[in-house]
Amino acid sequence: MRVQLTVNGDHQTVEDVWELESLLDFLRESIGVRGTKNACEQGECGSCSVYMDGVLVCSCLVAAGQADGSEIVTVEGLAAADGSLHPIQQSFLDAGGVQCGFCTPGMIMATHALLEGDAKPDDLTIREELSGNLCRCTGYQKILDAVHLAVDQTRRSK
Repeated sequence: MRVQLTVNGDHQTVEDVWELESLLDFLRESIGVRGTKNACEQGECGSCSVYMDGVLVCSCLVAAGQADGSEIVTVEGLAAADGSLHPIQQSFLDAGGVQCGFCTPGMIMATHALLEGDAKPDDLTIREELSGNLCRCTGYQKILDAVHLAVDQTRRSK
């Protein structure tokens, strides 16, 4: 099947796509957008989170055929056109909320979705909203620090 979608603002058309190929594999292999990570392939870890038509989804659970006609935003799509990092991306770097990097794209996307709806979340809200994202390296404290830093950064950038 042919899949046409917009990825990070760029229209993409790919022929001969197996309609049950995951959106995750489609993004990484057919489009070459590799920031979204493949960790569990079961929708349990959040590493593959992307926006699909404005809704945060686990791209490993969405078939490429289901995404036909959709607008997809990946972690790369949060950065500015000039390549400068989004304040949330920069906050994760500055706070040391990254280690091996597998959870980072999903954590950043989940943080972005959280801050779109709650400009100043408390610790409990942050923990609840990020609970679908697993990290095996950081112990989560540095991720919480990164989210709090992102709250400050995004308020300053508006």
